[in-house]
Amino acid sequence: MSEHTNSDSGSGETLGAPTPEPGGGLDRDPDEWATGDEPMTAAQRSYLDTLAREAGEELPADLTKAEASKHIDRLQGKSDRVQDQ
Repeated sequence: MSEHTNSDSGSGETLGAPTPEPGGGLDRDPDEWATGDEPMTAAQRSYLDTLAREAGEELPADLTKAEASKHIDRLQGKSDRVQDQ
């Protein structure tokens, strides 16, 4: 979803793109994320903990957002919690 900053601010800054991104950017490789090197979010940590427990795996607790996303994708493939659509 594209958002624009408040036009009253006078900054001229915008978010998003002037043309639609194919697939809404959902298929972008986590290694290409602007914030991929930041620590994983609390939501990622919680979900990854659940998936790893179900899979009987232990993972480092200091993963980046990109690393966590890759593990989530991988573990979802093993989980009964996530149904193929």
